[in-house]
Amino acid sequence: MHDIRFIRENPEAFDAGLKKRNLAALSAELLEIDKRRRAAISGSEGLQARRKALSQRVGIAKRKGEPAEALMGEVAALEESLKKGEAEAARLDEELTHRLEVLPNLPFDDVPEGTDEHGNVEVRRHGNQRNFSFAPKDHVTLGEATGEMDFAQAVKISGARFVFLKAHLARLERALAQFMLDLHTSEEGGYTEVNPPLLVRDNAAYGVGQLPKFAEDMFHTDNGYWLVPTAEVPLTNLVNDTVLDEKELPLRFTAFTPCFRSEAGAAGKDTRGMIRLHQFPKVELVSITTPEQSAAEHERMTGRAEEVLKRLGLAFRTIVLCGGDMGPASRKTYDIEVWLPGQNAYREISSCSNCGDYQARRMGARYRPREGKGTRFVHTLNGSGLAVGRTLVAVLENYQNEDGSVTVPEVLRPYMGGLVTIPAPAGRK
Repeated sequence: MHDIRFIRENPEAFDAGLKKRNLAALSAELLEIDKRRRAAISGSEGLQARRKALSQRVGIAKRKGEPAEALMGEVAALEESLKKGEAEAARLDEELTHRLEVLPNLPFDDVPEGTDEHGNVEVRRHGNQRNFSFAPKDHVTLGEATGEMDFAQAVKISGARFVFLKAHLARLERALAQFMLDLHTSEEGGYTEVNPPLLVRDNAAYGVGQLPKFAEDMFHTDNGYWLVPTAEVPLTNLVNDTVLDEKELPLRFTAFTPCFRSEAGAAGKDTRGMIRLHQFPKVELVSITTPEQSAAEHERMTGRAEEVLKRLGLAFRTIVLCGGDMGPASRKTYDIEVWLPGQNAYREISSCSNCGDYQARRMGARYRPREGKGTRFVHTLNGSGLAVGRTLVAVLENYQNEDGSVTVPEVLRPYMGGLVTIPAPAGRK
């Protein structure tokens, strides 16, 4: 949500931010609505003051036994005018709120220009792509050959974009999630593990910017709940309508949850395999901090997500998204892309975003500074640490052997009961 006061004071900067989002200038339109809204409010306040004064005169006249009919008629007329004025002020306030709540956040100055993914800028790479002595298979071919990745049965039960994982692959998914949580909740990681609700109300989805813009991409129950598209929703809302003390910040939360997305805006994309499912597991990272610390917290969060891939020995690159490719709530986003030899491409496995005070304004999340009076809005950040299903895909494709077996990364072996290799299909019992 944008602050209309900022737009009044910085119309050119506001329009420049929208331009980086590939949107037309809107400050003039918004300020015209705001001008009429404020005039309606001012007019109503003037009428209220006039009504109060006349009511006092009516009371004095009655106490003195003097005629008060004319004054009472004037009060009645003011009542009607006041109702109309208040209704107009409320209508304009609603119109302004609606216009502001669907607008994306303004990118930071260092976010690159660009209209789509082609404007994104690579900032670093880590690790080497594996050189195979054979043609590497993709995760679908590897998984289906074992019978432990079953899309066909999932289609019968749930439809497209669902999967059954069984035996070794089910355990591998669980191992990855536990490894990530242990890393993030370690003293070095500094995140507090949370097991949040998976069903949320409108206000929670609205608070992080999912509503009203992304309603079609979410699953809704028939009794008024939304299935979480990411644990960002409940974790960030832990500070909804809350005033914190600065000494409590930063707050860092992590959670492993299933995520549910209808993918209405991704029709036809990644229809093969586990890259884009309606239900998928993810370890989420959320930080709540001060405006002064949010940039450093963003770098830290991105580094923690990268650390997962480093310890798994997977090659990746980190890119900063251009203004035209960022999510609406973000002011700056880093995407981490892991190398998938089965696709011969880097694919997104984490997106870490600094949302500034955009979500905090919608949620009413504030803090009391150590010095000075009053309160300020917190800054909120979120990121994947990591998308567990996509990490499983990366492990299968990067650690595959020619016979179809898969070597278990060393850091995961304690979570796999010491298993070194997921056996080839012929070796299954």
